[in-house]
Amino acid sequence: MYLPSHFEQHEASALHALMRDHPLATLVTQQAGGITADAIPLEYVAASHTLRGHVARANPLWREAAGRPVLAVFNGPQAYITPSWYPSKATTHQVVPTWNYTLVHAHGLLRVVDDAPWLHALVSGLTDHHEAPRAAPWAVADAPDAYVQQMLRAIVGIEIPVERLIGKWKVSQNRSDADRLGVAAGLAEGEADAQAMAPLVARKGLLKPGG
Repeated sequence: MYLPSHFEQHEASALHALMRDHPLATLVTQQAGGITADAIPLEYVAASHTLRGHVARANPLWREAAGRPVLAVFNGPQAYITPSWYPSKATTHQVVPTWNYTLVHAHGLLRVVDDAPWLHALVSGLTDHHEAPRAAPWAVADAPDAYVQQMLRAIVGIEIPVERLIGKWKVSQNRSDADRLGVAAGLAEGEADAQAMAPLVARKGLLKPGG
C-alpha cells in the first residue's frame, strides 16, 4: 500500500476501533488459482491480538490458505471531496477533487479451526453482539439444536494472529487548516459516511482526548 507518512495512523486504539466498528473485511489470500479476495466478517479479539471468523466448508480458502500469509483489509468511513469546499479555491483556483478514506491492513498467518464447540461459541458471541441493538434480539439458541448443528457442519473456523497492522487515514492532512475545516463543514452536511468522515478531518485523524 502506498502510504505517505502524513497519512499513516499510528494510534493502535484507532486501528482496533476501526476493525471492531467495520468488521466486514476483504480477506486476500494466495490460492491455487492465484490471488483471491473474499468478503468475510472478522472479529478482532484484543486480548489475543487475533482475528476470528468462519467460512463455508465449500470455500477452498480454508484448505489452500491454511498456514500461509494473508491480508485482511478493513475499510472505515470514506467520502468524495469536492474542491468547492476549499476556501483556497476562491484565491488560487489550484484545486482538484480527491477522495478521503480510512483503512486498516492486518497481516498474519491463517489458522484453521475445525471444531464444533469453538464454532458454536464464535457464532453465538457474534450473533449476540450484532443483535444487541434490536428490541427483540435473536439468539442462536432460538433455532432448533439439530438445525444449528447442521449449519455448524457447513462452516469452518479461521483465526489470524495479527503480526502487523498498518493504518491509513487520508483525511485532508495535506491541506491548509482553512481548507481542512471547509472540508469538515461540507462533509457534515452529507450522508452517513461523509458525516462520519467530518470529525476525522476536523481533528486531522487524531482521537478525541481520552478516546
